[in-house]
Amino acid sequence: MRAQTWKSALGERIPADLGEEIDIFETQIELRRQGKLEEKVFAETRLRRGVYGQRYDNGQRYDGIETRTLPYPSGDLMKGPGTVWDAPGMVRIKIPYGGVTPGQLETLAELAEEYSDGILHVTTRQDIQLHFVHIDDTPDLMRRLAAVGITTREACGNSVRNVTGCPLAGVCHTEAFDVTPYARATMRFLLGHPDVQDFGRKFKIAFSGCAEEACGLAMMHDIGAVARILNENGVERRGFEFYVGGGLGAVPHQAVLFDEFLPVEQLLPTCQAISRVFARLGEKKNRARARLKFLVAKLGLEEFRRLVLAEKQTMPQDARWSRLIDDCLAEECDGPLPERGASAVDPTPPAGYEAWAATNVYRQAQAGHAVATVTLPLGDFTPRQARLLADLARRHCGGSMRLTVDQNLLFRWVREQELPALYGALSAAGLGQPGARSIIDITACPGTDTCKLGISSSRGLAGELRRRLAVKGVELDQAVRELKIKVSGCFNSCGQHHVADLGFYGITRKKNGYNVPFFQLVLGGQWEGNGGAYGLATAAIPSKNVPLALDRITENFVRAKQNGETFQAYIRRVGKASIRESLEDLFEVPGHDENPAYYTDWADAREYTTADMGIGECAGEIVSSIEFGLAAAERQAFEAQLALEERGDPRAAADLAVKAMLTAARELVRVQWLDVPEEIPTVVAEFRKRFCDTELFFDPYAGAKFANYFLQAIEHPLADFSDGPVHRLVEETQLFIEAAYSCSNRLSEQRTAAQS
Repeated sequence: MRAQTWKSALGERIPADLGEEIDIFETQIELRRQGKLEEKVFAETRLRRGVYGQRYDNGQRYDGIETRTLPYPSGDLMKGPGTVWDAPGMVRIKIPYGGVTPGQLETLAELAEEYSDGILHVTTRQDIQLHFVHIDDTPDLMRRLAAVGITTREACGNSVRNVTGCPLAGVCHTEAFDVTPYARATMRFLLGHPDVQDFGRKFKIAFSGCAEEACGLAMMHDIGAVARILNENGVERRGFEFYVGGGLGAVPHQAVLFDEFLPVEQLLPTCQAISRVFARLGEKKNRARARLKFLVAKLGLEEFRRLVLAEKQTMPQDARWSRLIDDCLAEECDGPLPERGASAVDPTPPAGYEAWAATNVYRQAQAGHAVATVTLPLGDFTPRQARLLADLARRHCGGSMRLTVDQNLLFRWVREQELPALYGALSAAGLGQPGARSIIDITACPGTDTCKLGISSSRGLAGELRRRLAVKGVELDQAVRELKIKVSGCFNSCGQHHVADLGFYGITRKKNGYNVPFFQLVLGGQWEGNGGAYGLATAAIPSKNVPLALDRITENFVRAKQNGETFQAYIRRVGKASIRESLEDLFEVPGHDENPAYYTDWADAREYTTADMGIGECAGEIVSSIEFGLAAAERQAFEAQLALEERGDPRAAADLAVKAMLTAARELVRVQWLDVPEEIPTVVAEFRKRFCDTELFFDPYAGAKFANYFLQAIEHPLADFSDGPVHRLVEETQLFIEAAYSCSNRLSEQRTAAQS
């Protein structure tokens, strides 16, 4: 059924503005197919409509439950002149603050069946993603979403992404007030707003009801709003602790406090003023430094605040600033179901109920009601399961559901006496797994399954760790059960590895002439306090040894922890050097013939490769020499981390970090100029000439970004030696070294090709 048919069938259910935008997008697809629309322009257009290209592999994703099947054959789509894609892509669907209704969930189930591979995927930003969607189907898909109040607009691209919020908002014991109406108003105000159309990069906003918990993760966003009530002369006023300039990505920045108390009536004008300043002064040419966090760091908080406040004074008044918030406050909120006659309660709960209730049930602030978490391993569920969830939500909680940044789904306002019946229905559908918010409940980005930037299989590793931990179950020490594991397929932290107790991100290494999947172990992150602290890479571990490393770390923690000691406190006390030393035997990779499993990734039997590297023979002496030198650089980077975190000497840490980058740069130059002098100006000049000007150092993952980390550190030495800037410098150092390894691999392959 094509566009005109859908318009007729859906009629007035599609908002006029969204309908017009979708019509335009459908026309743009046709223009691109005819070669009449430049690809660069079309790419940003489709991204702003939530339509991504994706890695097209074998179409299988590891979820521990079932194998995905594709609606399209491999690689035969839209070939030839004017190609849009030569394979299906991904559609990201915005679900503001995670709030989804039963009717919306049923529509999503239909779309997953008809247009994708039959899997709905919950993201770490409370979105839904459908993979393997043909671009020709996206306009119809968008129309059907618009008819139930959902848009994909600005789900991707240089725009304000999905506004996230605490999924317990309105029912939480520790919240100052329900942030839902304010998140909703912010989303409506900024969606398509003219002042947010000229950003250099994406922009993310989050709302949290309290400062202590992690549900809103306000500290890792461009704008983070934490609810606060101020008592003035006996009158309570609502407002926010208002943070700016946070973000994860390759090098995370902790958000900084913009205003201790921003009154709720100032929320929308302040967001607009920040958007205008960011659009005007934010970086446009160098995407690596185009996020708000870099502008705040460049200007300094006080100057940034001055510019924003000045902008507010010059902006024309907008009646929507107050009207939208009033409207959202007045809209019907979720709440308890109408009282109904007492129903018979089975005195014997279903098998497994007690274990599920211990981890998956949260008693609401409202007596007699609870929140029930539906654990979705790796964020995936099927259309059949989606329809069941919609039906159960209507029956047990009036349709009140929220998606979470943990990639799960919550039922809110469930009567406590109905929990056993709800669990029984969930369990029968394969949705009754316990372990929510525990070490078993692992978060992972799509990684090499579908993401073009994936380096190692984050979902494969997460699935394997989940399986092993679930087998141990109740045998796990309570302190271990409470830990958070988060896995990203590359350094970009889509899996939020920086704020986990145990974070992992995918990298690659050349061993014995082959590319081998590795993961960097990240320690020191803190999930609580809205993502209160960021960890740093501690050790590069072969992918197949990560489960052994996890066992060793957690077993040592249980054995050595002191009374009441948290994992973060334990790491600080014993030191990362000790942790790393305990894992050293796991860093080694056996020969290819000795154990070929190390040369495959999790959930993928094929020999490991990456899109830009492939498998090549080692180029003898040169490769051996540079690997030795890069290992030395990595050691210096780790010493910088120890100087910062254990010795409390940020100046020494900064010096060691710069030294590590110089070592890596010098080793690359040495490949082409064996007797390169040691003088820093010479090394920098030769690195720029041989690797930046020629773009040998650049790759599809980061372009010039990582080279700029090195050049910036040399040409503009750090002047602020407080923990935040030094922490970022250490993080940048590790990423520069990873890029040096990748460059070394490419040089090796070029040499091999030249000799063959």
